[in-house]
Amino acid sequence: MAFISCLSCFTKQEEEVTELDYRHCSLDDVPNDVFAYERTLEVLHLDSNNIRDLPRPLFHCHGLRHLGLADNELGTIPQALSSLSQLVTLDVAKNVLTDIPETIKQCKQLAVIEASVNPLQKIPEGCTQLVSLTELYLNDCFLEYIPANFGRLAKLKILELRENSLNSLPKSMDRLVNLTRIDLSQNQFS
Repeated sequence: MAFISCLSCFTKQEEEVTELDYRHCSLDDVPNDVFAYERTLEVLHLDSNNIRDLPRPLFHCHGLRHLGLADNELGTIPQALSSLSQLVTLDVAKNVLTDIPETIKQCKQLAVIEASVNPLQKIPEGCTQLVSLTELYLNDCFLEYIPANFGRLAKLKILELRENSLNSLPKSMDRLVNLTRIDLSQNQFS
């Protein structure tokens, strides 16, 4: 019996890393170290780098709850975003995104999206299906309209749509009764 208990002394235990911070590291790619902790990682900060693409293995981090990718050079977010079903916060502000994949609707726990300062031009339909969303930041995204079914986001508390090209709001916005802050300044309302 002593032999069996001693065997565990020689087996390598996986380190329980839950958070990695690679902000301001001048990275061009997601570091491979991230993938070594795909089973335990919950928070990943990759903000303020030069990352252009998100590799497929990143979306194997199924326990990820916070993903910070602000201030990079991302042109797209892969459809595989849907595999991050535990994601609560997604920060992709200050990139060059022209679209957010429709598959974002599979991220049912998503409560905060920060996607300001991206040339999105429209709010993806998938975003209007995120019924757990409480904060949405889409400032300076060249938005021209808000989808008619935007009122589905009944839990929304903070909505920032500043510095866009909006000239009207859909009637469904009446259903956003939990809003505590809304910023629609610097749009084209008459």
